[in-house]
Amino acid sequence: MFRTLFSKYLTAFIVIIFVSFTILSGIITSLVRNYAFSDTESRLSKESSIIVDIIKYGGIDNIENEVYDVSEAIRPMINLNSDYDVLITDENGKIVLSTPHSYDTEVKDPVIDLNGGLGNVELSKFEKHTDDSGEPSYVYRGKISDALTDEYMVFAKAVEGTNGVECYVMTLTSITRENNFVSITRRVVINSSIWVMMAAVIGAYFITDRIVNPLKKMTSASKKFAKGDFSVRVSVRNSNDEVSELGRAFNNMADSLESLEKMRNSFLANVSHDLRTPMTTIAGFIDGINSGAIPPEKHEYYLGIISAEVHRLSRLVSQLLDVSRLESGERKFNYTNFDIAEVARIILISFEQKIEEKRLDVEFDAEDGMYALADKDAIYQVLYNLCHNAIKFAKEKGKLRISLLRITDTKFKISVYNQGQILSEEDSKMVFDRFYKSDKSRGLDKSGVGLGLYICKTIVDAHGETIGVDCSSGDGCEFWFTVTEGTKPQKRKPQAIDTPRE
Repeated sequence: MFRTLFSKYLTAFIVIIFVSFTILSGIITSLVRNYAFSDTESRLSKESSIIVDIIKYGGIDNIENEVYDVSEAIRPMINLNSDYDVLITDENGKIVLSTPHSYDTEVKDPVIDLNGGLGNVELSKFEKHTDDSGEPSYVYRGKISDALTDEYMVFAKAVEGTNGVECYVMTLTSITRENNFVSITRRVVINSSIWVMMAAVIGAYFITDRIVNPLKKMTSASKKFAKGDFSVRVSVRNSNDEVSELGRAFNNMADSLESLEKMRNSFLANVSHDLRTPMTTIAGFIDGINSGAIPPEKHEYYLGIISAEVHRLSRLVSQLLDVSRLESGERKFNYTNFDIAEVARIILISFEQKIEEKRLDVEFDAEDGMYALADKDAIYQVLYNLCHNAIKFAKEKGKLRISLLRITDTKFKISVYNQGQILSEEDSKMVFDRFYKSDKSRGLDKSGVGLGLYICKTIVDAHGETIGVDCSSGDGCEFWFTVTEGTKPQKRKPQAIDTPRE
Protein backbone atom coordinates (compact mmCIF):
# COMPACT_ATOMS: atom_id res chain seq x y z
CA MET A 1 0.00 0.00 0.00
CA PHE A 2 2.81 2.41 0.88
CA ARG A 3 5.31 1.38 -1.76
CA THR A 4 5.40 4.66 -3.66
CA LEU A 5 6.89 7.90 -2.41
CA PHE A 6 3.61 9.65 -3.23
CA SER A 7 1.53 7.43 -0.91
CA LYS A 8 4.12 7.61 1.87
CA TYR A 9 4.41 11.38 1.70
CA LEU A 10 0.65 11.96 1.49
CA THR A 11 -0.09 9.52 4.33
CA ALA A 12 2.54 11.09 6.56
CA PHE A 13 1.13 14.53 5.79
CA ILE A 14 -2.44 13.44 6.68
CA VAL A 15 -1.32 11.77 9.91
CA ILE A 16 0.66 14.86 10.99
CA ILE A 17 -2.29 17.16 10.26
CA PHE A 18 -4.74 14.86 12.06
CA VAL A 19 -2.58 14.56 15.15
CA SER A 20 -1.88 18.30 15.18
CA PHE A 21 -5.54 19.26 14.99
CA THR A 22 -6.50 16.64 17.57
CA ILE A 23 -4.00 18.12 20.01
CA LEU A 24 -5.14 21.65 19.10
CA SER A 25 -8.80 20.71 19.66
CA GLY A 26 -7.96 19.24 23.06
CA ILE A 27 -5.98 22.32 24.10
CA ILE A 28 -8.69 24.80 23.01
CA THR A 29 -11.47 22.76 24.65
CA SER A 30 -9.48 22.47 27.85
CA LEU A 31 -8.79 26.22 27.93
CA VAL A 32 -12.45 27.06 27.35
CA ARG A 33 -13.61 24.57 30.01
CA ASN A 34 -11.12 25.87 32.55
CA TYR A 35 -12.09 29.46 31.86
CA ALA A 36 -15.84 28.79 32.09
CA PHE A 37 -15.62 26.74 35.29
CA SER A 38 -13.11 29.12 36.86
CA ASP A 39 -15.42 32.06 36.24
CA THR A 40 -18.39 30.18 37.68
CA GLU A 41 -16.38 29.09 40.70
CA SER A 42 -15.28 32.69 41.30
CA ARG A 43 -18.90 33.92 41.32
CA LEU A 44 -20.00 31.18 43.68
CA SER A 45 -17.07 31.92 45.97
CA LYS A 46 -18.08 35.57 46.30
CA GLU A 47 -21.70 34.69 47.08
CA SER A 48 -20.68 32.10 49.66
CA SER A 49 -18.37 34.55 51.38
CA ILE A 50 -21.18 37.14 51.67
CA ILE A 51 -23.60 34.66 53.23
CA VAL A 52 -20.94 33.35 55.63
CA ASP A 53 -20.26 36.90 56.78
CA ILE A 54 -23.98 37.50 57.41
CA ILE A 55 -24.22 34.37 59.53
CA LYS A 56 -21.07 35.20 61.50
CA TYR A 57 -22.03 38.82 62.18
CA GLY A 58 -25.52 37.71 63.34
CA GLY A 59 -23.91 36.00 66.32
CA ILE A 60 -25.55 32.65 65.67
CA ASP A 61 -24.23 29.85 67.86
CA ASN A 62 -26.36 26.96 66.67
CA ILE A 63 -27.87 26.91 63.20
CA GLU A 64 -30.56 24.37 64.08
CA ASN A 65 -31.97 26.47 66.96
CA GLU A 66 -31.98 29.73 64.97
CA VAL A 67 -33.58 28.67 61.72
CA TYR A 68 -35.89 31.64 61.54
CA ASP A 69 -33.19 34.13 62.34
CA VAL A 70 -30.92 32.61 59.77
CA SER A 71 -33.61 32.62 57.12
CA GLU A 72 -34.50 36.21 57.86
CA ALA A 73 -30.83 37.20 57.85
CA ILE A 74 -30.02 35.75 54.47
CA ARG A 75 -33.39 36.53 52.83
CA PRO A 76 -32.32 39.98 51.57
CA MET A 77 -29.27 38.46 49.88
CA ILE A 78 -31.27 36.01 47.80
CA ASN A 79 -32.24 37.38 44.43
CA LEU A 80 -35.37 35.78 43.07
CA ASN A 81 -33.94 35.99 39.54
CA SER A 82 -30.49 34.73 40.55
CA ASP A 83 -28.95 31.92 38.54
CA TYR A 84 -27.49 30.23 41.59
CA ASP A 85 -28.96 28.48 44.64
CA VAL A 86 -27.97 28.22 48.29
CA LEU A 87 -27.74 25.22 50.60
CA ILE A 88 -26.98 25.38 54.29
CA THR A 89 -26.03 22.09 55.88
CA ASP A 90 -24.98 21.06 59.36
CA GLU A 91 -21.49 19.78 60.06
CA ASN A 92 -22.50 16.31 58.77
CA GLY A 93 -23.87 17.51 55.47
CA LYS A 94 -27.59 17.38 56.27
CA ILE A 95 -29.41 20.15 54.44
CA VAL A 96 -31.30 22.40 56.86
CA LEU A 97 -31.99 25.32 54.50
CA SER A 98 -32.26 25.55 50.73
CA THR A 99 -33.51 27.84 48.03
CA PRO A 100 -35.96 26.35 45.52
CA HIS A 101 -34.68 24.87 42.25
CA SER A 102 -36.01 25.01 38.73
CA TYR A 103 -37.26 21.44 38.95
CA ASP A 104 -39.63 22.38 41.84
CA THR A 105 -42.27 24.35 39.97
CA GLU A 106 -44.95 24.06 42.69
CA VAL A 107 -43.04 26.04 45.32
CA LYS A 108 -44.77 29.35 45.78
CA ASP A 109 -42.24 30.99 48.05
CA PRO A 110 -39.01 30.69 46.08
CA VAL A 111 -36.80 32.16 48.77
CA ILE A 112 -36.50 29.64 51.57
CA ASP A 113 -37.50 25.99 51.43
CA LEU A 114 -37.57 24.51 54.94
CA ASN A 115 -38.54 21.04 53.79
CA GLY A 116 -34.97 19.80 53.37
CA GLY A 117 -36.11 18.01 50.25
CA LEU A 118 -32.61 17.63 48.87
CA GLY A 119 -31.55 15.27 51.67
CA ASN A 120 -27.88 15.04 52.57
CA VAL A 121 -24.77 16.26 50.75
CA GLU A 122 -21.83 13.87 50.70
CA LEU A 123 -19.02 16.09 51.96
CA SER A 124 -16.45 13.42 51.09
CA LYS A 125 -16.91 14.19 47.38
CA PHE A 126 -15.69 17.77 47.79
CA GLU A 127 -12.14 18.86 46.98
CA LYS A 128 -10.53 21.08 49.56
CA HIS A 129 -9.17 24.40 48.24
CA THR A 130 -7.86 27.60 49.78
CA ASP A 131 -9.54 30.85 48.79
CA ASP A 132 -7.93 34.29 48.40
CA SER A 133 -8.29 35.04 52.13
CA GLY A 134 -6.47 31.89 53.06
CA GLU A 135 -9.56 30.17 54.53
CA PRO A 136 -10.43 26.62 53.47
CA SER A 137 -13.17 26.08 50.91
CA TYR A 138 -14.61 23.07 49.17
CA VAL A 139 -15.51 22.54 45.51
CA TYR A 140 -17.48 19.79 43.84
CA ARG A 141 -18.66 19.39 40.26
CA GLY A 142 -21.22 16.76 39.30
CA LYS A 143 -24.61 15.43 40.44
CA ILE A 144 -25.34 16.23 44.07
CA SER A 145 -28.71 14.47 44.42
CA ASP A 146 -31.00 12.08 42.61
CA ALA A 147 -33.62 14.79 42.78
CA LEU A 148 -31.54 17.01 40.48
CA THR A 149 -30.97 15.75 36.97
CA ASP A 150 -28.40 18.38 35.95
CA GLU A 151 -24.75 18.54 36.87
CA TYR A 152 -23.92 21.30 39.34
CA MET A 153 -20.90 23.16 40.53
CA VAL A 154 -21.00 23.51 44.31
CA PHE A 155 -18.81 25.86 46.32
CA ALA A 156 -18.88 25.36 50.10
CA LYS A 157 -17.44 27.31 53.00
CA ALA A 158 -17.49 26.33 56.64
CA VAL A 159 -18.97 28.53 59.36
CA GLU A 160 -16.82 28.20 62.46
CA GLY A 161 -18.46 28.48 65.88
CA THR A 162 -17.27 28.10 69.46
CA ASN A 163 -17.51 24.32 69.16
CA GLY A 164 -15.89 24.04 65.73
CA VAL A 165 -17.74 23.83 62.42
CA GLU A 166 -21.35 24.85 62.99
CA CYS A 167 -22.53 24.57 59.40
CA TYR A 168 -21.55 24.74 55.73
CA VAL A 169 -22.78 27.40 53.34
CA MET A 170 -22.98 26.06 49.81
CA THR A 171 -23.71 28.03 46.66
CA LEU A 172 -24.42 26.01 43.55
CA THR A 173 -25.43 26.51 39.98
CA SER A 174 -26.14 24.26 37.07
CA ILE A 175 -23.18 23.84 34.73
CA THR A 176 -25.35 22.71 31.85
CA ARG A 177 -24.69 26.01 30.13
CA GLU A 178 -20.94 25.67 30.60
CA ASN A 179 -21.02 22.06 29.37
CA ASN A 180 -23.04 23.12 26.34
CA PHE A 181 -20.60 25.95 25.67
CA VAL A 182 -17.66 23.54 25.88
CA SER A 183 -19.46 21.06 23.61
CA ILE A 184 -20.25 23.76 21.07
CA THR A 185 -16.65 24.95 21.17
CA ARG A 186 -15.43 21.39 20.67
CA ARG A 187 -17.74 20.88 17.69
CA VAL A 188 -16.69 24.19 16.14
CA VAL A 189 -13.02 23.32 16.53
CA ILE A 190 -13.52 19.80 15.16
CA ASN A 191 -15.60 21.01 12.20
CA SER A 192 -13.08 23.75 11.44
CA SER A 193 -10.26 21.23 11.75
CA ILE A 194 -11.99 18.87 9.34
CA TRP A 195 -12.42 21.60 6.72
CA VAL A 196 -8.88 22.82 7.18
CA MET A 197 -7.57 19.25 7.03
CA MET A 198 -9.51 18.58 3.82
CA ALA A 199 -8.05 21.74 2.27
CA ALA A 200 -4.58 20.77 3.51
CA VAL A 201 -4.92 17.23 2.12
CA ILE A 202 -5.97 18.59 -1.29
CA GLY A 203 -3.03 21.01 -1.21
CA ALA A 204 -0.69 18.22 -0.09
CA TYR A 205 -1.94 16.05 -2.95
CA PHE A 206 -1.02 18.62 -5.59
CA ILE A 207 2.25 19.56 -3.85
CA THR A 208 3.22 15.90 -3.57
CA ASP A 209 2.32 15.31 -7.20
CA ARG A 210 4.40 18.35 -8.16
CA ILE A 211 7.38 16.83 -6.36
CA VAL A 212 6.92 13.19 -7.29
CA ASN A 213 5.92 13.58 -10.96
CA PRO A 214 9.33 14.97 -12.05
CA LEU A 215 11.00 12.14 -10.13
CA LYS A 216 8.90 9.62 -12.05
CA LYS A 217 9.97 11.22 -15.33
CA MET A 218 13.62 11.12 -14.25
CA THR A 219 13.24 7.45 -13.33
CA SER A 220 11.76 6.70 -16.76
CA ALA A 221 14.52 8.69 -18.47
CA SER A 222 17.26 6.94 -16.47
CA LYS A 223 15.90 3.57 -17.61
CA LYS A 224 16.23 4.76 -21.21
CA PHE A 225 19.76 5.93 -20.43
CA ALA A 226 20.55 2.41 -19.27
CA LYS A 227 19.49 1.17 -22.73
CA GLY A 228 21.76 3.70 -24.46
CA ASP A 229 19.16 6.33 -25.39
CA PHE A 230 20.56 9.67 -24.17
CA SER A 231 18.15 11.89 -26.11
CA VAL A 232 15.49 11.98 -23.38
CA ARG A 233 15.06 15.18 -21.32
CA VAL A 234 12.71 16.06 -18.48
CA SER A 235 10.58 19.21 -18.46
CA VAL A 236 11.69 21.73 -15.82
CA ARG A 237 9.48 24.44 -14.32
CA ASN A 238 10.81 27.96 -14.31
CA SER A 239 11.53 28.15 -10.57
CA ASN A 240 14.46 27.92 -8.19
CA ASP A 241 13.24 25.17 -5.88
CA GLU A 242 15.14 21.95 -5.24
CA VAL A 243 13.07 19.87 -7.67
CA SER A 244 13.68 22.33 -10.51
CA GLU A 245 17.39 22.40 -9.67
CA LEU A 246 17.43 18.60 -9.73
CA GLY A 247 15.67 18.60 -13.11
CA ARG A 248 18.19 21.04 -14.56
CA ALA A 249 21.08 19.02 -13.14
CA PHE A 250 19.53 15.86 -14.61
CA ASN A 251 19.27 17.46 -18.06
CA ASN A 252 22.85 18.71 -17.80
CA MET A 253 23.92 15.19 -16.94
CA ALA A 254 21.97 13.91 -19.95
CA ASP A 255 23.70 16.48 -22.18
CA SER A 256 27.08 15.38 -20.84
CA LEU A 257 26.26 11.71 -21.32
CA GLU A 258 25.02 12.32 -24.85
CA SER A 259 28.10 14.36 -25.67
CA LEU A 260 30.35 11.72 -24.09
CA GLU A 261 28.59 9.00 -26.07
CA LYS A 262 29.13 10.92 -29.30
CA MET A 263 32.79 11.48 -28.43
CA ARG A 264 33.16 7.82 -27.48
CA ASN A 265 31.78 6.75 -30.84
CA SER A 266 34.07 9.26 -32.53
CA PHE A 267 36.97 7.96 -30.46
CA LEU A 268 36.26 4.37 -31.43
CA ALA A 269 36.10 5.40 -35.07
CA ASN A 270 39.36 7.36 -34.77
CA VAL A 271 41.16 4.62 -32.86
CA SER A 272 39.91 2.01 -35.31
CA HIS A 273 41.18 4.15 -38.18
CA ASP A 274 44.48 4.93 -36.46
CA LEU A 275 45.04 1.24 -35.65
CA ARG A 276 43.89 -0.15 -38.95
CA THR A 277 45.80 2.27 -41.19
CA PRO A 278 49.33 1.71 -39.81
CA MET A 279 48.70 -2.00 -39.35
CA THR A 280 47.56 -2.26 -42.97
CA THR A 281 50.62 -0.27 -44.07
CA ILE A 282 52.99 -2.39 -41.98
CA ALA A 283 51.42 -5.64 -43.16
CA GLY A 284 51.47 -4.55 -46.83
CA PHE A 285 55.13 -3.48 -46.81
CA ILE A 286 56.25 -6.59 -44.91
CA ASP A 287 54.34 -8.83 -47.35
CA GLY A 288 55.92 -6.92 -50.25
CA ILE A 289 59.41 -7.41 -48.82
CA ASN A 290 58.80 -11.11 -48.11
CA SER A 291 57.29 -11.77 -51.54
CA GLY A 292 60.04 -9.87 -53.36
CA ALA A 293 57.63 -7.34 -54.83
CA ILE A 294 59.74 -4.61 -53.23
CA PRO A 295 63.30 -4.68 -54.56
CA PRO A 296 66.15 -4.97 -52.03
CA GLU A 297 67.42 -1.46 -52.70
CA LYS A 298 64.01 -0.12 -51.45
CA HIS A 299 63.97 -2.22 -48.28
CA GLU A 300 65.62 0.43 -46.13
CA TYR A 301 63.14 3.10 -47.26
CA TYR A 302 60.07 0.99 -46.53
CA LEU A 303 61.51 -0.27 -43.25
CA GLY A 304 61.76 3.38 -42.20
CA ILE A 305 58.07 3.83 -42.97
CA ILE A 306 57.27 0.68 -40.99
CA SER A 307 59.31 2.02 -38.04
CA ALA A 308 57.42 5.34 -38.11
CA GLU A 309 54.06 3.54 -38.12
CA VAL A 310 55.16 1.35 -35.19
CA HIS A 311 56.12 4.46 -33.22
CA ARG A 312 52.75 5.97 -34.06
CA LEU A 313 50.99 2.90 -32.66
CA SER A 314 53.22 3.08 -29.58
CA ARG A 315 52.23 6.71 -28.94
CA LEU A 316 48.56 5.84 -29.24
CA VAL A 317 48.86 2.96 -26.76
CA SER A 318 50.87 5.18 -24.39
CA GLN A 319 48.12 7.82 -24.42
CA LEU A 320 45.47 5.21 -23.66
CA LEU A 321 47.56 3.86 -20.80
CA ASP A 322 48.12 7.38 -19.44
CA VAL A 323 44.38 8.04 -19.43
CA SER A 324 43.71 4.74 -17.66
CA ARG A 325 46.34 5.39 -15.00
CA LEU A 326 45.23 8.99 -14.41
CA GLU A 327 41.55 8.11 -14.08
CA SER A 328 42.23 5.16 -11.75
CA GLY A 329 44.59 7.21 -9.58
CA GLU A 330 47.50 4.83 -10.14
CA ARG A 331 49.80 7.54 -11.39
CA LYS A 332 51.58 9.18 -8.47
CA PHE A 333 53.22 12.59 -8.73
CA ASN A 334 56.64 13.36 -7.31
CA TYR A 335 56.84 17.05 -6.42
CA THR A 336 60.27 18.63 -6.86
CA ASN A 337 61.74 22.09 -7.44
CA PHE A 338 62.89 22.54 -11.05
CA ASP A 339 63.62 25.32 -13.52
CA ILE A 340 60.47 25.41 -15.65
CA ALA A 341 61.97 27.94 -18.06
CA GLU A 342 64.76 25.48 -18.85
CA VAL A 343 62.17 22.73 -19.41
CA ALA A 344 60.33 24.99 -21.88
CA ARG A 345 63.59 25.69 -23.75
CA ILE A 346 64.36 21.97 -24.07
CA ILE A 347 60.86 21.26 -25.43
CA LEU A 348 61.14 24.11 -27.92
CA ILE A 349 64.50 22.81 -29.16
CA SER A 350 63.02 19.31 -29.60
CA PHE A 351 60.52 20.73 -32.12
CA GLU A 352 63.22 22.53 -34.12
CA GLN A 353 62.74 20.43 -37.25
CA LYS A 354 58.94 20.88 -37.34
CA ILE A 355 59.30 24.59 -36.66
CA GLU A 356 61.68 24.95 -39.61
CA GLU A 357 59.35 22.95 -41.85
CA LYS A 358 56.56 25.47 -41.23
CA ARG A 359 59.00 28.41 -41.03
CA LEU A 360 57.37 29.66 -37.85
CA ASP A 361 58.31 32.92 -36.16
CA VAL A 362 59.23 31.82 -32.61
CA GLU A 363 59.13 34.04 -29.52
CA PHE A 364 60.29 32.91 -26.10
CA ASP A 365 59.59 35.15 -23.12
CA ALA A 366 60.78 34.00 -19.69
CA GLU A 367 62.89 35.13 -16.80
CA ASP A 368 65.94 33.25 -15.68
CA GLY A 369 65.64 30.98 -12.69
CA MET A 370 61.86 30.45 -12.63
CA TYR A 371 61.58 27.47 -10.33
CA ALA A 372 58.29 25.56 -10.01
CA LEU A 373 57.13 23.05 -7.40
CA ALA A 374 55.46 20.19 -9.29
CA ASP A 375 56.05 16.80 -10.88
CA LYS A 376 58.68 17.59 -13.50
CA ASP A 377 57.83 14.75 -15.88
CA ALA A 378 54.09 15.51 -15.72
CA ILE A 379 54.58 19.24 -16.40
CA TYR A 380 56.98 18.33 -19.23
CA GLN A 381 54.21 16.18 -20.74
CA VAL A 382 51.66 19.00 -20.45
CA LEU A 383 53.91 21.61 -22.02
CA TYR A 384 55.07 19.18 -24.72
CA ASN A 385 51.46 18.40 -25.72
CA LEU A 386 50.53 22.10 -25.85
CA CYS A 387 53.59 22.93 -28.00
CA HIS A 388 52.90 19.94 -30.26
CA ASN A 389 49.31 21.09 -30.85
CA ALA A 390 50.37 24.70 -31.35
CA ILE A 391 52.89 23.74 -34.05
CA LYS A 392 50.45 21.30 -35.66
CA PHE A 393 47.67 23.89 -36.05
CA ALA A 394 49.88 26.93 -36.72
CA LYS A 395 49.75 28.37 -40.21
CA GLU A 396 52.79 28.60 -42.49
CA LYS A 397 55.12 31.42 -41.45
CA GLY A 398 52.83 32.06 -38.50
CA LYS A 399 53.86 33.06 -34.98
CA LEU A 400 54.63 30.66 -32.14
CA ARG A 401 55.10 32.21 -28.72
CA ILE A 402 55.95 30.59 -25.39
CA SER A 403 55.76 32.87 -22.37
CA LEU A 404 56.34 32.28 -18.66
CA LEU A 405 55.06 35.11 -16.47
CA ARG A 406 54.56 35.64 -12.76
CA ILE A 407 50.89 36.43 -12.03
CA THR A 408 50.96 36.38 -8.20
CA ASP A 409 53.54 36.06 -5.48
CA THR A 410 53.29 32.27 -5.63
CA LYS A 411 52.02 31.49 -9.16
CA PHE A 412 53.48 31.30 -12.66
CA LYS A 413 51.41 31.31 -15.85
CA ILE A 414 52.82 29.28 -18.74
CA SER A 415 51.15 30.00 -22.09
CA VAL A 416 51.65 28.70 -25.64
CA TYR A 417 50.29 30.83 -28.47
CA ASN A 418 50.04 29.91 -32.14
CA GLN A 419 48.88 32.03 -35.03
CA GLY A 420 46.53 29.94 -37.11
CA GLN A 421 43.32 27.99 -36.64
CA ILE A 422 40.87 29.60 -34.17
CA LEU A 423 38.56 27.55 -31.95
CA SER A 424 34.87 28.39 -31.87
CA GLU A 425 33.17 29.16 -28.57
CA GLU A 426 31.67 25.65 -28.48
CA ASP A 427 35.03 24.04 -29.23
CA SER A 428 36.70 26.13 -26.52
CA LYS A 429 34.30 24.73 -23.92
CA MET A 430 34.83 21.12 -24.94
CA VAL A 431 38.41 21.06 -26.14
CA PHE A 432 39.66 19.51 -22.88
CA ASP A 433 37.06 16.70 -22.89
CA ARG A 434 37.94 13.12 -23.57
CA PHE A 435 37.98 12.00 -27.22
CA TYR A 436 37.08 15.51 -28.41
CA LYS A 437 38.60 16.59 -31.72
CA SER A 438 37.96 20.07 -33.09
CA ASP A 439 39.44 19.00 -36.44
CA LYS A 440 36.74 16.46 -37.27
CA SER A 441 37.72 16.44 -40.94
CA ARG A 442 41.22 15.26 -39.98
CA GLY A 443 42.62 17.86 -42.33
CA LEU A 444 45.39 18.87 -39.91
CA ASP A 445 45.08 16.39 -37.06
CA LYS A 446 45.66 13.10 -38.78
CA SER A 447 47.23 11.25 -35.87
CA GLY A 448 45.42 12.46 -32.76
CA VAL A 449 42.49 10.72 -31.08
CA GLY A 450 41.39 13.54 -28.78
CA LEU A 451 43.25 12.51 -25.62
CA GLY A 452 46.23 14.86 -25.48
CA LEU A 453 44.46 17.92 -24.04
CA TYR A 454 42.34 15.73 -21.76
CA ILE A 455 45.56 14.29 -20.30
CA CYS A 456 46.91 17.82 -19.87
CA LYS A 457 43.81 18.94 -17.97
CA THR A 458 43.82 15.84 -15.78
CA ILE A 459 47.46 16.38 -14.81
CA VAL A 460 46.97 20.10 -14.11
CA ASP A 461 43.81 19.40 -12.06
CA ALA A 462 45.69 16.79 -10.05
CA HIS A 463 48.25 19.48 -9.17
CA GLY A 464 45.46 21.78 -7.97
CA GLU A 465 46.20 24.25 -10.76
CA THR A 466 44.17 25.81 -13.60
CA ILE A 467 44.26 25.27 -17.36
CA GLY A 468 42.40 27.11 -20.10
CA VAL A 469 42.33 28.46 -23.62
CA ASP A 470 41.89 32.00 -24.98
CA CYS A 471 40.98 32.63 -28.62
CA SER A 472 39.87 36.25 -28.23
CA SER A 473 42.81 37.73 -30.17
CA GLY A 474 41.15 36.89 -33.50
CA ASP A 475 44.16 35.44 -35.30
CA GLY A 476 45.13 32.50 -33.11
CA CYS A 477 44.71 30.59 -29.85
CA GLU A 478 46.60 30.67 -26.57
CA PHE A 479 46.61 27.66 -24.27
CA TRP A 480 47.80 28.32 -20.72
CA PHE A 481 48.13 26.71 -17.31
CA THR A 482 49.43 27.75 -13.90
CA VAL A 483 52.07 26.25 -11.61
CA THR A 484 53.10 26.99 -8.05
CA GLU A 485 56.40 28.71 -7.47
CA GLY A 486 59.09 26.56 -5.94
CA THR A 487 62.28 27.30 -4.05
CA LYS A 488 65.38 28.33 -5.87
CA PRO A 489 68.30 26.13 -4.77
CA GLN A 490 71.00 27.92 -2.86
CA LYS A 491 74.48 27.96 -4.32
CA ARG A 492 77.10 26.37 -2.13
CA LYS A 493 79.89 28.65 -1.01
CA PRO A 494 83.39 27.32 -1.79
CA GLN A 495 85.07 26.00 1.32
CA ALA A 496 88.44 27.44 2.29
CA ILE A 497 91.37 25.04 2.09
CA ASP A 498 93.70 25.13 5.00
CA THR A 499 97.36 25.23 3.93
CA PRO A 500 99.99 24.02 6.27
CA ARG A 501 102.10 26.76 7.81
CA GLU A 502 105.83 26.67 7.38
